[in-house]
Amino acid sequence: SFMSACRRVSPGYPQRGSTLTVVVGLLASTGLRSGEALRLDRADVDLIDGILHIRKTKFRKDRLVPVHSTTLAALHNYARHRDRAFPAPRDPGFFLSSRGSRLSPSGLKAAFGAACKLAGFDSGPGGGKALRPHDLRHRFAVTRVAAWHRENADVQALLPLLATYLGHARYSDTAYYVTATADLLDTAANRAFAGGGVS
Repeated sequence: SFMSACRRVSPGYPQRGSTLTVVVGLLASTGLRSGEALRLDRADVDLIDGILHIRKTKFRKDRLVPVHSTTLAALHNYARHRDRAFPAPRDPGFFLSSRGSRLSPSGLKAAFGAACKLAGFDSGPGGGKALRPHDLRHRFAVTRVAAWHRENADVQALLPLLATYLGHARYSDTAYYVTATADLLDTAANRAFAGGGVS
């Protein structure tokens, strides 16, 4: 429902909705920081092999991020429509605003907020904080750890891989994201009771 809301954000400017949809999908499927996604240049997105070159990270380190084939297909489709809409771009940015310039943090925030309102996510449970782009990074990390638990993988051994993928300088930075969600606790408890132990 949220992705559908992203597509419907600006009926008069369909490019805005299509850009938001792909940015949100990228954040959800890779756990990128929103700033990392917005700083992507066209040259940083390998549309053949599905590799993102993330530059200027929070910790001044570059990294390569492989993407899933479905994410690659969405990026490829977006680039084709973007280039048709802006055949002579003013900016090397991969994600462009409806004016043809690089999508800005304030532009993402406004469009994301509008999509949240359309989807009924403009406030959290009990009137709490609204959904933010950064929450998709948190969900990505928790979902990955929960999947490893379900697969009976050695989660402790795999966490450094997750830290590298997310671009964390320290293992403790990754641990911050892996909070005890109901899904993760349920999975870990079932594994413990089955004799698998808890990582």
